[in-house]
Amino acid sequence: MGADGGRAKKVTGKVYKCWDEVTTKKKGQTEVVDYLIDPFVGGSSAADPESLSARHSFPELWNLEKRYGSIIAGALQSSLFGKRDKTVETKGGPRKNKNQRGSFSFQGGMQTLTDTLCKELGKDDLKLNAKVLTLAYSHDGSSPSQNWSITCASNKKTQEVDAVIITAPLDNVKDIRITKRGTPFALNFLPEVTYLPLSVLITTFKKENVKRPLEGFGVLVPSKEEQNGFKTLGTLFSSMMFPDRAPSDTYLYTTFIGGTRNRELARASTDELKNIVTSDLRKLLGAEGEPTFVNHFFWSKGFPLYGHNYGSVLEAIDKMEKGLPGFYYAGKSL
Repeated sequence: MGADGGRAKKVTGKVYKCWDEVTTKKKGQTEVVDYLIDPFVGGSSAADPESLSARHSFPELWNLEKRYGSIIAGALQSSLFGKRDKTVETKGGPRKNKNQRGSFSFQGGMQTLTDTLCKELGKDDLKLNAKVLTLAYSHDGSSPSQNWSITCASNKKTQEVDAVIITAPLDNVKDIRITKRGTPFALNFLPEVTYLPLSVLITTFKKENVKRPLEGFGVLVPSKEEQNGFKTLGTLFSSMMFPDRAPSDTYLYTTFIGGTRNRELARASTDELKNIVTSDLRKLLGAEGEPTFVNHFFWSKGFPLYGHNYGSVLEAIDKMEKGLPGFYYAGKSL
């Protein structure tokens, strides 16, 4: 998930509405929060409507609400004029959104992309598990290339490069010693960003053991359903979206646990999470017995929280890039 793409916009001092404010300001829309916004936010960003900035988390929905007065009215109205509303509101009026986003995959999964990149780069130009210690910008105007030098912990050797693209969490970036033409470049203006822990559990079941196999991409679980024993954020029906992911007699599910809803549960053991996921899938899909395969991934910083003051984070990133020519920040914090 990304922010609104407008990092250069002046947002100092503004506090943007949370989803709870956006959808409950009109009478009768509390159910929209509970059973539409809440599961959507939880399943896609591991957050909750109260803590998430509507504008920065899902700018397209924000623009629908701003333009039409409500998300539901906006969705209905925009569908009348095309498959997707491709305009956003600016001070000068509606304009085309140049930052259209989408998703894609490959046969064999997204690892196809990283494997191909690794193959193209070659072993000499690819350093894995190499913590960056220093970055030095030393452009003197004599050459348009090799403006940066990098030192890594793995071999302590300095490497000359033309530009730097970094996707690490912002607090990791602040740990790097950066200099600009020999002078330390302090990053003390970067604000703290809250990152949400997330566990992902991959499970498979034989098709004959899933009594209510639902069609579609997956299911999102509203937080209100915790009172009915549900503990997961949601599950993707991976083998239905991508048939090559599992044998023809098997269903493969990708389930998400943690986020703001239950930070501690995200850190639970594989066995504990397997029992929780199996219980939820039993209620949802009638999955019987134990999964035939389990794989567990945990990220202590799974998602950045696009909070109410997230505009200050985008402004700080913009300041960092402008102060360091050839330095580009990307990744989940945008």
